[in-house]
Amino acid sequence: MKATQLLHNLGQSLWLDNITRDLLDNGTLQQYINELSVTGLTSNPTIFDHAIKGSASYDASIRAGLSKGRAGEQLFFDLALDDLTRAADLFRPIYDRTNTVDGWVSLEVSPLLAHDTASTLAAAKELFARAARPNLFIKIPGTKEGVPAIEEAIFSGIPINVTLLFSRDHYIASAEAFRRGIERRIQAGLNPNVGSVASVFISRWDAAVVEKVPAALRNQLGLAVAKQTYKAARALLTSPHWQRIYNAGARPQRLLWASTGTKDPSASEILYVKGLAAPFTVNTMPEKTLKALATNNELGSILPADGGDCEDVLAEFAKAGVDINALAAKLQEDGAKSFVKSWNELLAVIASKSEALKKAG
Repeated sequence: MKATQLLHNLGQSLWLDNITRDLLDNGTLQQYINELSVTGLTSNPTIFDHAIKGSASYDASIRAGLSKGRAGEQLFFDLALDDLTRAADLFRPIYDRTNTVDGWVSLEVSPLLAHDTASTLAAAKELFARAARPNLFIKIPGTKEGVPAIEEAIFSGIPINVTLLFSRDHYIASAEAFRRGIERRIQAGLNPNVGSVASVFISRWDAAVVEKVPAALRNQLGLAVAKQTYKAARALLTSPHWQRIYNAGARPQRLLWASTGTKDPSASEILYVKGLAAPFTVNTMPEKTLKALATNNELGSILPADGGDCEDVLAEFAKAGVDINALAAKLQEDGAKSFVKSWNELLAVIASKSEALKKAG
C-alpha cells in the first residue's frame, strides 16, 4: 500500500501545496484525489506567481479581465478565485462526506496587510463572500496584528487557515484567538462550527541554522519544534476551555504542517512527512514531495503525543547558541517579507502579461 494511503488511514489529511490551471484542466488534481489520497489544497502568492508566469492558460482570463477594466490586485484575485472555486468544487464531495472536517482549499489575503488588523479582516470577509464556497479557507498570518483579525474572522463565521506560525507560542496565540472567536459565537447564539487550521512551518527552521550548528544536529530542529507544538496542541484539545466549546457543537482547530518539502539535498525528500505522521493533523506538501511519498510503502513511527525527545533536542540547539524564541520571531518576520516579495513579483508578472496581451490585440 502506498504511504499516501497509509497516512490517510492513520488519520492525517494530505493536502497539495500547489495549484495551477493546468492541474485543473488536464485532470491531474483529480488524479491526485483518486490515487494519492489528496483531500485538500493550499495556495500562496509564490505558487500563483509560478503558475501564471509559467503558463499561457491564464491569458484568456487576463484578456477578459482587461476588457472589464480589471488590473493589478483585482485581476489577480479574479484569476485565483477562478482556480480555487474549481478546486473547491472538486473537493466538495470530501467536505460533505467528512462533515466539514476535510476537503478544503485556501486563499491568502494580500501579504501587504500582514500588520494591518482592520484591513486584513475586511479583505477576509470580501474574499470569502466572493468565493461563495463553504470549503474555502482564508489565510491570515499569525502575526501580532493578525491574531485579533483571526478572532474577529472566526466570530464572523469565516473559516481561517492561520499561516506563518513557527513555534509553540505562535501556535498557542492563534489557537486561543480561534477559541475566543468560537466562544463569542456561542454567547451570541450562533453556530460554533467554523473551520480552522493552524499552519506551522517546518523546513525553514533547519535552513536557518544549517551553517550554525554541529553536523549531528542537522535537520533536527524543525521536527523538534513540531513535536513541541504537537504536545501543546494535544494539551489544548483536552483542556476544559476547549471541551466546553466542543460540547456546544464546535470542531477543534487542526494543526497543519507546512513547508514540508526538504530543503537539504542530502536528506530524504520525505524527511518531514515521515517525521510528522500523526492523526488529526494535516500535512500540506509540494507535488515533488507528494510523488516521492507515493513511491514508499511504509511510514515509520507516529509523532509522540508527549513530544518525545523534543525538549532534549531543543536543549542541544540552545547549547549550540540557537535562541529558539528569537529565531521564531525572525522566521515569521522574514516569512512575511518573503510573501510581500512574491506578491510584488506576482503583480509584476500580471502587469507584464497584461501589456503583452494588449499589444498582441
